[in-house]
Amino acid sequence: MKKIALLYLFLLTIVPLSYSQISDLEKNALIDLYNSTNGDSWNNTWDLNENSTNWYGITVEKNTVTEINLSMNNLNGQIPTSIENLKSLQTLNLGFNKITGTIPNQITSCTSLTSIQLFMNQIEGEIPANIGNLENLNELILFNNQLSGYLPNSIYDIENLETLHVSSNNLTGTISTKIENLKNLITLSVFDNSMYGDIPSSIGRLPNLKELTLANNLFEGELPIELGNLSKLEILLLNNNRFIGSIHESIKNLPRLVNLDFKNNPKKIEVLTNTVSIVTPQ
Repeated sequence: MKKIALLYLFLLTIVPLSYSQISDLEKNALIDLYNSTNGDSWNNTWDLNENSTNWYGITVEKNTVTEINLSMNNLNGQIPTSIENLKSLQTLNLGFNKITGTIPNQITSCTSLTSIQLFMNQIEGEIPANIGNLENLNELILFNNQLSGYLPNSIYDIENLETLHVSSNNLTGTISTKIENLKNLITLSVFDNSMYGDIPSSIGRLPNLKELTLANNLFEGELPIELGNLSKLEILLLNNNRFIGSIHESIKNLPRLVNLDFKNNPKKIEVLTNTVSIVTPQ
């Protein structure tokens, strides 16, 4: 009898796990993602009749979706606005696919997000202006897309941010003096855009920065001597900009710096000739 009672208790503990499932609201958000990105053609597709907790790339904890990892899975289409219904989502990785359209503003309602990885897609438009709502975000990885516009001002409010990687897009605008708010930043990579302006001296107040890649932009002026305060910096790529002057010795002698590139500054600008005839007065 005692053994039967123990078996009964054991079954009571595993049965809820066997039938674990997410809410209809979350399930429908996942189905929207499937339908809007041509799920039938994914490399690893879903059986929509199967329990959603078993779908490829989906992590469920305590009956709620905490991770979507569908990188390199041949997604082709747009991120649906119903993603806002995944309130417990912590990781969104759709990198290396064929995602088009824009980053929906509704994504900023997923305030549990710690990682957004949308790199190597065909995403257009601007980074959502209220991205700063994602105060738990550790990494924002958006390189190799077709994003335009400025870095949103609210991005400098994400104090937990460790990686900001937006290289190889069509971004413009400057780096704000508010960059110093990102005390936990380890990687700041904006190379291969059309960003411009002086580098703010406040960038020298990022104690954890290891990688600063600003190459292939239109940044100008002299390098702030405060860069010499970045004692953990390992990579500093400044080539192909419009910087003037030289690099201060305190920057060259940073203790961990192993990769420094300052070539082609100021950037050589190609000027078309014989396009206008100028007539001078006699």
